[in-house]
Amino acid sequence: MTMTRFTAAFARGPALVAFVTAGDGPTPAVLDALVEGGADVIELGMPFTDPMADGPAIQAANLRSLGAGTRTADIFRIAADFRTRHPDTPLVLMGYANPMCTRGPEWFAAECAKAGVDGVICVDLPPEEDPELGPALRASGVSLIRLATPTSDEARLPVILKDTSGFLYYVSVAGITGKQQAALGSIEDAVARLKAATALPVAVGFGVRTPEQASAIAKVADGVVVGSALVELVGQHGANAAGPVRELTRALADAVHGARG
Repeated sequence: MTMTRFTAAFARGPALVAFVTAGDGPTPAVLDALVEGGADVIELGMPFTDPMADGPAIQAANLRSLGAGTRTADIFRIAADFRTRHPDTPLVLMGYANPMCTRGPEWFAAECAKAGVDGVICVDLPPEEDPELGPALRASGVSLIRLATPTSDEARLPVILKDTSGFLYYVSVAGITGKQQAALGSIEDAVARLKAATALPVAVGFGVRTPEQASAIAKVADGVVVGSALVELVGQHGANAAGPVRELTRALADAVHGARG
């Protein structure tokens, strides 16, 4: 297996995957706070006018970011600067097909590679539409990270896993981010099923807000994704968000890293 930033991050034990929206608040300082707080992988959300998979917190962050004039070029600049400051932390761009494909997949993939982006999660691009983005990303050495859900059955899983790399993101609830929390038993069963089908790390997200929830999931999964709780802090604290984000990240990271102690 080729050593990537992802393999190194997940090899250390359960990983904390932290999400924030690009251009919402002081993004570079917030990203530094995530790393300082102990996040192992960072997802940077690309703001979009119609973020259909996201709950109220991330929708509001998208609107704040777009209202501040954030463009795709700004996001790549944030990513490239982050890579200079943090050479080892995996960085994932997460968003929707429209902003990713509007200038063509080759352009987007080349910009990802140039900025040091490790992976892309495109929420509204099903595996059947892989040609829209997948080949260009793979040719540029960027992972296309796919989502599996509670409704991904035995017939569907191989389709999802084909050409997926980096890690597999398990969406633990059918619905939008940040609202409800899946029962741990169902997460445990789902992770076992996914791990039987792939050697990729499985990270679980949607509805994880507290260190206690993160710790429980980290006992069974390779990674725990937290987004809305961090995004809410940026919304509340604005220009002063870095400190509160670092504190919550530290609590989450300690819970995740200590889960199998």
